Amino acid sequence: MNSNHLVPAKRQIVAPQGNRGRRYRTDPGESYQMDWGFVTVETAFGKNYRIACFAMICHCCGQRYIEFFPNAKQENLFIGMIHAFIYMGIPRYGLTDNMKSVVIRRDDNGIPVWQKDYELFMNNLGFGTKLCKPRHPFTKGAVERLVRFVKENFLQGRIFNEITDLNYEALNWCNRQNSVYHRAVDCVPNDRHTSCCLKQAPLLQETKELSYYLCPERRISFDGFVSFEGRRFGVPYWYTEQTCRIKRDGYVLYIYDSNMTKTLATHDVTWSRRDSTCRDQYVAAQPEEVPSVPVKVKISQISPPEYDQGYSRFNFEEGLE
Repeated sequence: MNSNHLVPAKRQIVAPQGNRGRRYRTDPGESYQMDWGFVTVETAFGKNYRIACFAMICHCCGQRYIEFFPNAKQENLFIGMIHAFIYMGIPRYGLTDNMKSVVIRRDDNGIPVWQKDYELFMNNLGFGTKLCKPRHPFTKGAVERLVRFVKENFLQGRIFNEITDLNYEALNWCNRQNSVYHRAVDCVPNDRHTSCCLKQAPLLQETKELSYYLCPERRISFDGFVSFEGRRFGVPYWYTEQTCRIKRDGYVLYIYDSNMTKTLATHDVTWSRRDSTCRDQYVAAQPEEVPSVPVKVKISQISPPEYDQGYSRFNFEEGLE
């Protein structure tokens, strides 16, 4: 074999492949990423059910907020976002994937067609939304890592009594994590968020308009109950409208009228599957009519005749005296 065949071929100049991917950065208060995570809960009776974890993180400083709900319905998305905005401030826009409760589809030009209730929610609170590219998880990798960190750190081996206790523990966990140094963002999230992000993302103030999102509307059943988070709670009988609004605040559940002007009833949140009744849920006595004019008709009633019981024929002592 000729030794010339062992010489490697000359290197050829090829077209450049372009720059490598870069991690994009956002200005303080510009973007929050949000997503849902799900976890299976095993009860003491051996049954399983699923709960949803709402997660939101500031893309600039890593400030985080999580909250647990029985499901990932749109009303719980609104409640989680409002609580997060009260905790972290309102950003210029939120970054999320193609949730059914956020976007319906894209038109021919690729412009999102928002879900009507979510579009009204954005306009009322004054923020925008950007959607991630489908099947491209790197776009919102910060919140993806937060959901994984919650499952591997906060939820690992955790035992809780009810979801209210779990949310209190989750808030304390967020406060601890936001107060320590994170290498990914090279800062303490609380310090940078307070000094930089809150100047561009003011905290959300609770108003009467927000109360309509925090208190979802429910229809009252024929027996005087409303269904909320898988349980039924009683409504007083004197409230005659067909719908009301309901809100869970800590360990107390409040039921309001449809206009949010009156508190109809309060219930202790025990997370029991039994129906929870309230005071005045049912009428104590049936309505009774009384005479409107003097009563002049009088009749008489005699004593009823003695009833001959069937056992009297076995009375053998009768007549012996």
